[in-house]
Amino acid sequence: MNTLDRRSLLGLGMAIAALPGLTVTAAHAQSVDVAKLMVPPPLGDMVMGSPDAKVTMVEYASATCPHCAHFHDVTFPKIKTEYIDTGKIKFVFREFPFDDLALAAFMLARCAPKDKYFPMIAVLYEQQQKWTHDNPRDELFKIAKLAGFTEESFNACLKNTKVAKGIVDERNRAEKVFKVDSTPTFFINGKELQGAEPIERFRTMIDAALAAS
Repeated sequence: MNTLDRRSLLGLGMAIAALPGLTVTAAHAQSVDVAKLMVPPPLGDMVMGSPDAKVTMVEYASATCPHCAHFHDVTFPKIKTEYIDTGKIKFVFREFPFDDLALAAFMLARCAPKDKYFPMIAVLYEQQQKWTHDNPRDELFKIAKLAGFTEESFNACLKNTKVAKGIVDERNRAEKVFKVDSTPTFFINGKELQGAEPIERFRTMIDAALAAS
């Protein structure tokens, strides 16, 4: 987990929003109210897959979470090929930043053109070790440029309080309403799965949800 000092935050020049309760507590499996879960966040949902899919998989993730990076680098491509691209499930990605650097990364993804959002998330996870350990501002700018950012639009995004607040508000709602306290956390038709589990675990839960739908 990355904890930026005040000098680093000022170097990024970002709109800092309060991120209360940045801790990870004990895991707990649960089922949640699907109707409440599917209420879109303030900035809208980022969705991949058929809107008519009978099974919805929601992920809450932090950009600086190594387990999230492992999931997106190793497991997610298989889920996409087997279930999303075939129209069996709809995938919803929701930002759950555990630190200010994760918030900055997610703000940039949100400021990017909508069709660049998921490609940018993929690059953030692919290059996580680099931009979280080297100069964060410079490395994030390199990634942002791939999505068409200029230095001016990059700086403007990081100062956008509406985007920052929208992400933080959804994070706080997930924590309060759905008891999300670690990343990655998934809900497959409302049933919770925590951690970067092997693909077999996802297949078991997804196939069971498909059979029941």
